[in-house]
Amino acid sequence: MQKDHLFREKREKIDDFHFGEDTARVFDDMLDRSVPFYGEIQRMMAELCSDFAVPGSRLYDLGCSTGNTLLCLDRLLPQGVRFVGVDASPEMLNQARNKLEASGSQRSFELVQQNLEQGLVVEDASVVILNLTLQFVRPLYRDRLIADLARGLRNEGCLILVEKLVSHNSALNRLFIRNYYQFKQRNGYSELEIAQKREALENVLIPYQLEENRELLLRNGFSDVEVFFRWYNFCGMLAVMQSTTPS
Repeated sequence: MQKDHLFREKREKIDDFHFGEDTARVFDDMLDRSVPFYGEIQRMMAELCSDFAVPGSRLYDLGCSTGNTLLCLDRLLPQGVRFVGVDASPEMLNQARNKLEASGSQRSFELVQQNLEQGLVVEDASVVILNLTLQFVRPLYRDRLIADLARGLRNEGCLILVEKLVSHNSALNRLFIRNYYQFKQRNGYSELEIAQKREALENVLIPYQLEENRELLLRNGFSDVEVFFRWYNFCGMLAVMQSTTPS
């Protein structure tokens, strides 16, 4: 795993953050050091997927990046669940394909290069994952995307949504962000790195409030939404198609 030093050197001009080759090369380290309890979130998602995934159906990981989630799920879910990984970055998909092939997995999987803002056809899915992905979809396109996902899910299927949040209380929002940046410093990022990455993400990552995400899911086809993880300004939500729980 290569160390993330993308923003270590002072830049005169900060371009918008993008998921190209340089980012793909260090993305695993970036996630481990930038997302609180990333390993635990992966474990929790895997448990929820095992509760809802049905043999003969599809599991979609939207914004699959380098394939970590699919690799984690491959060890836990029955072979009859077909994996579909979707990402806009060909560099990320190349990493994911290499990992899945090197793992020796016998599972049927498909990796699709697709910008989610351009629409996505989801078919016969029992689980859809949006792990730190929806926040990069411009708000104009979020309703359409969530509605498309709901239409492509089986009855009693689920959507797992993990996002950064913004608080409606500005003072609490500043507090949560300050504590998050202290977390990143504990993981070896300098103040310069944090500041430059923040500027790069400013017009690219657009977080919603918790209530906005809940309403987004409910008005586009989901019947129940529950929080399964929360750490300051990070949140995991489980949305299901109806109120009954899986057997």
